[in-house]
Amino acid sequence: MDTTQLTEVKPLFTQDTIVFGLLMLALGFVFYTSTSENSFWKKFYKYIPALLMAYMLPAALTTFGIIAPEWGFENAEGSLVEVTGKSQAYYIASRFMLPAALVLMTISIDLKAVFNLGWKALAMFGTGTLGIIIGGPIAVFLIALVSPETVGGAGPDAVWRGLSTLAGSWIGGGANQAAMLEIYEYNTANYAGMVIVDIVVANIWMAILLLGIGKQEKIDKWLKADNSSIETLKEKVSSYAASISRNPTLADFMVILGIAFTVVGIAHFGANEISDFLVANFDAVSDKKSAWSSFGSQFFWMITIATILGIILSFTKLKKYEGAGASKIGSVFIYILVASIGMKMDLTKIVDNPGLIVVGLVWMAIHVALLFLVAKLIRAPYFFLAVGSKANIGGAASAPVVAAAFHPSLATVGVILAVFGYVVGTYGAMLTAELMRIVAPIT
Repeated sequence: MDTTQLTEVKPLFTQDTIVFGLLMLALGFVFYTSTSENSFWKKFYKYIPALLMAYMLPAALTTFGIIAPEWGFENAEGSLVEVTGKSQAYYIASRFMLPAALVLMTISIDLKAVFNLGWKALAMFGTGTLGIIIGGPIAVFLIALVSPETVGGAGPDAVWRGLSTLAGSWIGGGANQAAMLEIYEYNTANYAGMVIVDIVVANIWMAILLLGIGKQEKIDKWLKADNSSIETLKEKVSSYAASISRNPTLADFMVILGIAFTVVGIAHFGANEISDFLVANFDAVSDKKSAWSSFGSQFFWMITIATILGIILSFTKLKKYEGAGASKIGSVFIYILVASIGMKMDLTKIVDNPGLIVVGLVWMAIHVALLFLVAKLIRAPYFFLAVGSKANIGGAASAPVVAAAFHPSLATVGVILAVFGYVVGTYGAMLTAELMRIVAPIT
C-alpha cells in the first residue's frame, strides 16, 4: 500500500507490559478512591459507578494517545487503513481471564434458581434482537429523508451492505459480523468506517448502561418491576458463601487458580477441536457466507465450554471454594476485561464520520426505546433490560460483565443469553440487511 498519502499514528506506549501496568494503575486508582472515606470521592461515586470509571479511564488513556488498541496509518478521514501494531491486552483478557472468571463465578451458582428467573429474561433478549432488526431500516429511512447520500450508494459501496456488518455484530458478535461482510460483499476499503461506528456507538451505550446500574433502584421503581427472583438468587448465593466463608490460605488461592485455568485450557482445547471438526466436515460452517458460519468460531465454543464446565463443577465439592473467595478472584478478571474493553474506545472518533455515527445513534436509540417500552409493559427489572441488550450488543465478551456488575452470581445469565445471540446473529442480521436494502436510496 502507498503510505505517502497517509498519516502514521502511534500511541506513546506500545509495549503491552507497560499498557497492562497503566490499566492496572487505573483500576487500582478506581478501587482506592471508591472505598475512600474522603467526602469528595463519596459524593463522586454516589453518582458515578466504579465500574463505569474502570471503563472510562482506559478510554481516556486511548483518547489522549497514551495507549491504543492498534496503530498504523490513517487516511484523510481519520480511518485506520493499515495496521502496523496491535495491543494484545484485550485478547489476553477475553481469551484467558474471561473464561476463568466465568468458571469462578459459576462454581457457586444455583442452576435451578437461574431457571427460576423466568421468561422475562428471554423476553428482553428477544426484544433487544427485534430492536436491532427493525432499528436498522428505520434509521436508514429517517436519515435518507435528510441526507440520502449518507445512507445511499450502489453496488459494493452501498451503505446498507456495510450496515449489515453492524447488524451482525450487534445481534451476535465478531463471527456474525465477519459473515455479513462475506455475504453482502461490502467494499472492504470502506469497512473501517463501519468498525468505528460499531465501537463508538456500542461503547456509548455501554457507558450509559453502567451509569444506570447506579440508579437501578430508581429505574426498577419507574418500571414497576418485580425483581424478587433476582434477589432470591443473589440471596441464595450470598447465604451459601457466608455459610462456608473462611480466611483463605495460599493453598486456597492456588487451588482456585488451578481450577480456573485448567478449565480455561480444556475450553480452548475443546474449542479448537470442535471448531476445526465442524469447519472441516460441514460446508455450511466453513462457508463464511453461510448463516451457520458462527458455529466455526473458536471464541463461541470456548465461552460455551467454560460455562458448561463451571456449571458441572457447581455440583461438586469444589463449590466450597466460593467460601475462599472464588467469585472475588473472578471479579478481578472481569474488571481487567472491562479496562481492556474501555481501552478500545477513542472519544475523538465520534466526530470522524458524523453521518454514519448519527445513523448508528438513531439505530441504537430505537433498540433502547423498544427495550424500555417492553420492560415497562411486562414490568421487567433493569437487570433483564441491561443484560438482554448486552447479550446482543457486545455478546459473550460484555454481557457477563454487565450481569456481574449487579452480582457475581448473575454472570452466567449474561453468558447464556449471549450464546443465543451468536446462534441467531447471522439470521437476524440478514433479515435486517434485506429490510435496509428496501428502504436505502440509490445515489
